[in-house]
Amino acid sequence: MIIDSLKNSAQYEQLNPYFRQAFDYIKSLDFSKIEPDKVVLKDDDLIVNINASKLKSSIDAKLEVHNKYIDIQVPVSCEETFGWKQRCECKDVAVPFDPEKDIEFYGDSPTTYFTLCPGEFVIFFPEDGHAPCVGEGDIKKIIVKVIVK
Repeated sequence: MIIDSLKNSAQYEQLNPYFRQAFDYIKSLDFSKIEPDKVVLKDDDLIVNINASKLKSSIDAKLEVHNKYIDIQVPVSCEETFGWKQRCECKDVAVPFDPEKDIEFYGDSPTTYFTLCPGEFVIFFPEDGHAPCVGEGDIKKIIVKVIVK
């Protein structure tokens, strides 16, 4: 997992061949005007989802993992709290892996929580169990799905 400001995203572009394109796209958006959308930047390799959803309690936010994609998540409209736990320590499978959706859910409790503000991002790799959308109210956020390379 990596947590940082969008101002520092260039430091991470060498980690995946699509990270630069992903961050360039994110930084090109006017956060005050974005609406829910799905943008395919490169076939199934780089997909941007702009979501609007309700935040939930830490109890209701389940840890999730992915095999095929890395997530870059950026809160846009407000703070967002995330739970995190190493995937190898997640044992309580709540919903088995769905290869079409590239997701599996766990009932384990996160080992840590952190909060991001708009303009900050988190990168979740396949080894990161993460429970997003913790908080109160509504949120707009960007989730970029980057193929594991």
